[in-house]
Amino acid sequence: MTTKHIAEKHHATFESIRHLDDDGNEYWHARQLAVVLEYSQYRHFLPVLERAKEACRNSGQDVADHIEDVLTMVEIGSGAKREVADVRLSRYACYLVVQNGDPSKPVIANGQTYFAMQTRRQELADDEQFARLSEDEKRLAIRNELALHNKHLAAAAKDIHARKGLKKSQKILDHMGSTELAANLFRATQTEEKLKRDQVKGKRQANQTHLEVGKKVRQTIKDLGGTMPEALPTPGKSIKQIESARKKLIKSDDTNE
Repeated sequence: MTTKHIAEKHHATFESIRHLDDDGNEYWHARQLAVVLEYSQYRHFLPVLERAKEACRNSGQDVADHIEDVLTMVEIGSGAKREVADVRLSRYACYLVVQNGDPSKPVIANGQTYFAMQTRRQELADDEQFARLSEDEKRLAIRNELALHNKHLAAAAKDIHARKGLKKSQKILDHMGSTELAANLFRATQTEEKLKRDQVKGKRQANQTHLEVGKKVRQTIKDLGGTMPEALPTPGKSIKQIESARKKLIKSDDTNE
């Protein structure tokens, strides 16, 4: 069998053990993946799972979002089944597993290609889907993601409030357009990466890192001929107003059904 045919066979196998939950989210079971990756016993696969968890933590991801302990049913002979401890893995978790597996195995190498390719396909699909969103929908999506990263915007809150003419009770992020939100999300994520990469410790050094990254982001916007965030117009509707209108629309649709 040629290398191409082996790769195609492996890819088909990875696809065959892929599951979908009720919400359409795909996942894999560790026990099934261990068999496909040619581990003779599941216990030999457990150290690989631990390395994948560590890699997930080091990448700044929440392990619980990608690796979850579950119970699955397995056959024990004569048609009987019993529950055993298993692990539910996201596509990203599977990618980390194969990245931490034995690279000398063809199935591991093909697994790395498969999960990397699937991840890229999903990224492209997400980009296409995002491009079709309206301005309000983009604001909602970016605002929610930025809220997870942005822990230091409060340092400049007074200045931003003044420039936007906001009341003290109004949240800054709720009154940014998608372009301004995206610029802040880029700043926040790049700062987090630099803090981890440089192993920054101490509040003073961390604040300096935030300042440096912020300056570089602003310089990039300037070099590209873009408008500085503070000069962008404040949207007519806040995020809370958009969310409220959305909830009313959903409630109305439910009532009419």
